[in-house]
Amino acid sequence: MQYFIGIDLGTSAVKLLLVDGTGKICSTVSRDYPLMFPHPGWSEQNPEDWWTAVQDGLKELTAGIDVNDVAGIGCGGQMHGLVILDENDNVIRPAILWNDGRTYKEVEYLNGVIGKQKLSALTANIAFAGFTAPKLLWVQKNEPENFKRIAKIMLPKDFINYKLTGVHACDYSDASGMLLLDVEHKCWSKEMLEICGVSESQMPKLFESYEVIGNVTADIGLPKTAKVVGGAGDNAAAAVGTGTVGDGACNISLGTSGTVFISSEKFGVDSTNGLHAFAHADGRFHLMGCMLSAASCNKWLCDEILKTKDYPAEQKDITADKLGANRVYFLPYLMGERSPINDTNARATFLGMTMDSTRSDMVQAVLEGVAFAIRDSFEVAKSLGIQIERSKVCGGGAKSPLWRKIFANVLNLPLDIPQTEEGPGYGGAMLAMVGCGLFDSVKSCADALVTVRETVQPDPEIAARYEKRYQYFRQIYPTLKGLFAQLQEQ
Repeated sequence: MQYFIGIDLGTSAVKLLLVDGTGKICSTVSRDYPLMFPHPGWSEQNPEDWWTAVQDGLKELTAGIDVNDVAGIGCGGQMHGLVILDENDNVIRPAILWNDGRTYKEVEYLNGVIGKQKLSALTANIAFAGFTAPKLLWVQKNEPENFKRIAKIMLPKDFINYKLTGVHACDYSDASGMLLLDVEHKCWSKEMLEICGVSESQMPKLFESYEVIGNVTADIGLPKTAKVVGGAGDNAAAAVGTGTVGDGACNISLGTSGTVFISSEKFGVDSTNGLHAFAHADGRFHLMGCMLSAASCNKWLCDEILKTKDYPAEQKDITADKLGANRVYFLPYLMGERSPINDTNARATFLGMTMDSTRSDMVQAVLEGVAFAIRDSFEVAKSLGIQIERSKVCGGGAKSPLWRKIFANVLNLPLDIPQTEEGPGYGGAMLAMVGCGLFDSVKSCADALVTVRETVQPDPEIAARYEKRYQYFRQIYPTLKGLFAQLQEQ
């Protein structure tokens, strides 16, 4: 029996999966690690904490099997984080993570001085606070001594692969979120590297997500015959894990952040840059919309405002007749917003409350606000002529039957719930299977292993009510945009 290990290197924990050759998940292990917030708006982690957690988790994961049967490893991980090593392979400073907001000046420089049009031509994307290139500029300006010591630049999951194999590698999907990759031609943009003051020799070698980068060389109890593939950014890995490959396939992920992932055979760029144009882990391309606060909006309302952890109880009074009939609206921009508005000043807002507004009206408004904001990205995709017939949905928020129903009706699309809910880790294991030759392509692997356990169909009457509500919702942000900017100047 061959086994494959999928690693999901998340923001709060790493999750490891042991999968056999039939796609069955044999065991899972999770290990937490700390997040550091040294200043308001900053978010960092120590890469060595990731590696310690992975090593510890692997011991438990493989305890019940003959480790010599482990054939391959694939890693999916949090994107955009800047990991820098010196010439002795020591971590120079804590990793600056995807949700770190310190780079607003660097983003303004890149978008305003270098120019969005030029950035889009070079990389297919514009600058966002979470991307890696602005972080490099920040280190160059604020920590020049650290910047001079940089010998290797990598992303979080690439650090794990480096520790496993000794190979400095990155896959195209994860590299797409650095603002350093020429996505269309799948190579480092020499001009962007020059703008950021780094050389190609400091950058990792590029691979497809399913290509083998090397064998395990680390002394961690795994066989040296085990192959390690390039892996993928968490969203691309989750898309593979949910079978979102092939032209027009779509997945919505409702985690801390929320994403709309649209797979495409061809390279294409949204002229408004409201959606990211990235390479996909299947060797093709995808468009992605990312909202910074999705399931975290509901968590915030329940935990911090309503002081409860019983999320289902808060939703039990929201019956079908209330869907599309709520007069309370919620703008879900608790941390600013990325797609499609790219506005760090945007803030969360309740609107339309009256003396008879109830607790459950507010809960419903939060669930609906996230769905409406995801639809904003769908509308951009539609404007590009992309036809989306149905979508998968995954993530912690998708465990709520009510939220799934709201999404199906707000989007007016059938929503498929995959049998396996392990997202990036399962996708990583599938990529390892392809790299080890069990399947000839990511598509054939997904077709063979990914099944749907349930489909939520939209209700024509509810969908029509939501259509009207959405048209009101989409007017809220443009109306408040100027005020949000003024509030930040206080």
